[in-house]
Amino acid sequence: HDFDVYLRTIVGQSFNTAIKTLKTFKTVIIFGRKAGVFNHDPFLNIHFKTKRVDRGFLTDEEIDTIMHKEFATQRLINVRDIFLFSCFTGLAYVDVANLTDENIITMDGKQWIVTARKKTDTLSHILLLDIPKMIIEKYAGCAKNGRLIPILSNQRMNSYLKEIADICGIKKDLTFHLARHREFYKHQIINRLYCLSIKGGNDKETSEL
Repeated sequence: HDFDVYLRTIVGQSFNTAIKTLKTFKTVIIFGRKAGVFNHDPFLNIHFKTKRVDRGFLTDEEIDTIMHKEFATQRLINVRDIFLFSCFTGLAYVDVANLTDENIITMDGKQWIVTARKKTDTLSHILLLDIPKMIIEKYAGCAKNGRLIPILSNQRMNSYLKEIADICGIKKDLTFHLARHREFYKHQIINRLYCLSIKGGNDKETSEL
């Protein structure tokens, strides 16, 4: 109990972060007891459970602000583009980082991203809309090991996203994870209609939605 209080006051960890830290220590203690290093388990009969956290979401207006903001440095432009790619595909950081040409297939004249989600190992079929498609084309040949998009570490991405949030006047805790907290499938349709309005899409294209 005292260590839990220490983590959440002196260290300044949130409830869930403190729980994860305690779980790590519990794992170490269990391993130590099996190895004969510890005789006493302070975590005996203690169970930890994290709280469900509502991370919020970005509004269409906030996404539009990020999309059209002019940034002074190339690193912020790159991070913005990759963040938008996640917004309009619903893919997590690790899934975006692992994309290759093999994940892009054509069915019925439309391009799709087909990939197994790293976290759940479920196969996803995601319609490749104009914005993420343009981002793939923009960074073609820039990534290593055959990847589609050059991407920084998750920690550095989130650090630069906070800088982007400040520049755009967004008061939310902007992280890569937040890109996926949107009404994704509705926004796939909205995004497609938006792109059609820009390039003068015909009725046939609109009806196919």
